[in-house]
Amino acid sequence: MAYSSDERTELQKMIAGDLYDPLDPELVEKRTLARQIMEDLARIPYGNLSEKRAIYRVFFGEAGEDLFIEPPFYCDYGFNIFWGRKSYANFNCVFLDCAPIHIGDRVFMAPSVHRYTATHPIDHNERNSGVEMAHPITIGDDVWIGGGTIVNPGITIGSRSVIGSGSVVTHDIPDDVVAVGNPVRVIRRIRD
Repeated sequence: MAYSSDERTELQKMIAGDLYDPLDPELVEKRTLARQIMEDLARIPYGNLSEKRAIYRVFFGEAGEDLFIEPPFYCDYGFNIFWGRKSYANFNCVFLDCAPIHIGDRVFMAPSVHRYTATHPIDHNERNSGVEMAHPITIGDDVWIGGGTIVNPGITIGSRSVIGSGSVVTHDIPDDVVAVGNPVRVIRRIRD
């Protein structure tokens, strides 16, 4: 969809996956608040899970039971991240959550897993105008994502799959497979 001056806010355009202005004052304010909350989370003593989880419940779109995130953790907004139950993110995970990121139950992420919903126009003139867009990411239940993996915009990773360390996920991954590489490729099915 071409960038237009319709009646929607830039936030509404962003969440819809349309071109939007990331320098819109409302979006800048929401990103600033998210960074303040992440700083507050980092200052909570490591063992104080109840205080961390209380912040998770108001910061994220959803924070499933027994969610645990190792610091540091970085995201753009927080409200666009929906965590399932008993999920875990290891050190230094980065979520660019301009579009929703849905994470299933019992998802394990090794250190430095990055999820990028944000993207930019291919045409350089449009890109240079400053607009960007975002596409959601969905991770099924019981997924394990190895360290240093990058998940690109618009990707779905199926339930019970394993993504090998250092992979770059550029296309959807079905349920019950092991996938590795740059770009990622399925190397085998997982048997029960």
